[in-house]
Amino acid sequence: MKPENLKTLQTILTYHVVAGKLNASDLMNLIKKGNGKATLKTVSGGTLTAWMKGKDIYLTDENGNSSKVTISDVNQSNGVIHVVDSVVTPKA
Repeated sequence: MKPENLKTLQTILTYHVVAGKLNASDLMNLIKKGNGKATLKTVSGGTLTAWMKGKDIYLTDENGNSSKVTISDVNQSNGVIHVVDSVVTPKA
């Protein structure tokens, strides 16, 4: 990686992180309370929109691209990981 691309990589990586400890059940509850959508603030300062299709949780980035949560609730000491099937990206 070129040093001039480091800031872009950091922004993309922190765009995948939301502060707090939200498990799948918490996300589903937020989506229900938000009438089908929940807006999540990322560590990079951007937003992701969580929504459901059937029993599956999806995230839509600021560019309108959607990503499906394929594995949820991977508990770690510093939070919860939800694996998605594609990269979500902040607004360019």
